[in-house]
Amino acid sequence: MRRREFITALGGAAVAWPLTGRGQQPIQPAIGFLNIASPETWETYVAGFRQGLAQTGFIEGANLGIEYRWARGQYDRLSALAVELADRKVAVIAANGGSRAALAAKSATSAIPIVFTFGDGDPVQHGLVESMNRPGGNVTGISMIAGALEPKRLELLHEIVPSATIIHMLVNPNNAGAVQDIPEVALAARGIGLRLQVIPAGTEADIDAAFVKLVREKAQALLVMADGFFTLQRKQIAALAAHHALPAVYPWREHVVDGGLVSYGSSIREAYRQSGIYVGQILKGAKTGELPVQQPSKFELVVNLKTVKTLGLELPTSLLLRADEVIE
Repeated sequence: MRRREFITALGGAAVAWPLTGRGQQPIQPAIGFLNIASPETWETYVAGFRQGLAQTGFIEGANLGIEYRWARGQYDRLSALAVELADRKVAVIAANGGSRAALAAKSATSAIPIVFTFGDGDPVQHGLVESMNRPGGNVTGISMIAGALEPKRLELLHEIVPSATIIHMLVNPNNAGAVQDIPEVALAARGIGLRLQVIPAGTEADIDAAFVKLVREKAQALLVMADGFFTLQRKQIAALAAHHALPAVYPWREHVVDGGLVSYGSSIREAYRQSGIYVGQILKGAKTGELPVQQPSKFELVVNLKTVKTLGLELPTSLLLRADEVIE
């Protein structure tokens, strides 16, 4: 094969290169890493995961191999990728980037330990674990409870745009966890005299179309639900919100760093670090079903002042004083 042909083939191949030299056997043990996003956008979180592994004595490339599988924003690819990892008989599967990844991993194997990391939906309601304290079975992980925080983000949006009577909410219909959280958000909206209007978007084109609809409906404020695909497309969403002068509240700090207005939630990187610790503990012999599902204890309110000015807003002083981080 010519060099150009080889490079072309390499670029189109979805492979996970072994972290060993030519002719050497793959490093054991090997674990699987299943994610909805792409490696280019998830570097910080993978670094957090590796940090957690290192804290338990496992270093990628030295005494641990990692098989990466990236769905690149396509939820329908997760099941096949999970089966690939199960067929590889990895020691543990770290399934993250949304509840769909965890559900795909659980469907693929009942024997391999699974450690999830996600914020959409409830692990018990999803049927992933029996309870938060005693998961049972082969699944445990880190619940970032982003969905449970949607009512709080709704209140923040109401505080930012008190004149709004309707709150539009961007939801990925391909994400069962996000859809699961809608009734609670609708109930919270009614509690403060607001009406909730769901806007579905499951692809990049859908996001563009969603903002066309938002403009047509003269949307006053937007709530962006926790979703791995939305996190992947955060620059697109923030740019469209700014272009159409639409105040929006997001679940993660990363949205605000990339131009979003306000976010309220836990740290994704910290959750991945905790996930790495759990994977390391399981490799050392801990029983998955006896490791309680962890939840964050710290939440961050982040504000982007440049976006505030771009949108021509005057945020309440009380909100700015509560902010954990103000990006200028």
